[in-house]
Amino acid sequence: MEALRRQLLGEDDTKNKKRSLDDNDENDYEEEKSSIFTGPAIKKKRIDTSEWDEKPSLIANILADTTPVHDFSKKLGMSKVSLDGSVLYPDDNNQQPWSPPDKPMDFIDGSLELELPDFDTTGMGNNTIAIKFHAPEESQRFSINIAAPNNDHYNNILFHFNPRHFQRGGQLVINDRNETRWGNDLAVPLSQLPLMFGVPSCTLIIQINDEGFDVFVEGFHCARLEHRTPLPKGKGSLFLQFPSSDDYGNPENWQVYRVWWGRKQSMANDLTDVAGVNIHDSVHPKKLFVSGLSKCMSDPEVDLRRAELERAFRKYGGPSGVVAVSVQKNSAFAFIEVAILEMKQSGRYRINKARRTKHEALLDERAKAAEKGTMKDTVDWD
Repeated sequence: MEALRRQLLGEDDTKNKKRSLDDNDENDYEEEKSSIFTGPAIKKKRIDTSEWDEKPSLIANILADTTPVHDFSKKLGMSKVSLDGSVLYPDDNNQQPWSPPDKPMDFIDGSLELELPDFDTTGMGNNTIAIKFHAPEESQRFSINIAAPNNDHYNNILFHFNPRHFQRGGQLVINDRNETRWGNDLAVPLSQLPLMFGVPSCTLIIQINDEGFDVFVEGFHCARLEHRTPLPKGKGSLFLQFPSSDDYGNPENWQVYRVWWGRKQSMANDLTDVAGVNIHDSVHPKKLFVSGLSKCMSDPEVDLRRAELERAFRKYGGPSGVVAVSVQKNSAFAFIEVAILEMKQSGRYRINKARRTKHEALLDERAKAAEKGTMKDTVDWD
């Protein structure tokens, strides 16, 4: 009767239902309420994590493809031991990076020297050196030498690699050395090369071929030093040296992580714009290069230097005794053109045989062509 009375009066039945639920089980009401306002309960699927430990994560995959700072990239194929070659440094007894001593007595004191076996000038032996290194941002320079067995304590060097961080805005100097005398260097601005200073690590590759020494920095073919001294004939060994200082005793500053020596196919494909290629670097038949002089700062000093050299080398000027001396202001060198190139080394002057410029080589070729009667009067244009 009470329910009928409330229905006739229009009272809210939800209040009656709530009152009834209050008198009964509250848990049943909460379940009904949940179904009204939130809908049916969602069941979460349990994820099986048993296979997670077996599969590497995305970060692990990325790190696996990253080359460690102390090792070569896997794509180079320069592992510890392979059919192509082997790692010369570090060996089983020494796993630490090499670095020069702080105060070496000379460039040999504390230097790292490695033998490069099985080199063959016929092209059948090892021909490729790979070096993984680190040069800090504050490093001034470092260098590498490749020499034959009879190098007289590296007074004779076939190949010299020397990046100079702060000299003339930064430059890579490549040269050779013959009986303590350096040749005409090949200089490449560091701004044109991959970074070698201030990076965690860098890979240098040097390949020896019939033409010369090809230099690759991080895979970039940056230079070629054409052979200036004949390589040792037949099968034998070369020697790789990491000097501890320069010629003036200033210590080198870098670390060598790994050195590989073996045989690889030539990496030199396109030689366009490669420094040192076809630069007509042959010896000039009559010109000498005198270096190590004091700088001439004024015109009177230039005239005095020219007269001094003319008197000193007059006896090599042939029957007339005339030599042509070229001296530039603010320079520490001079060029002397003589008639007799064969002479004994003077203890007073540091003398090298000068090398022809491209223009001089072109003039010589034209002169030889004119003598043979093959010189054309006209030029055929494409």
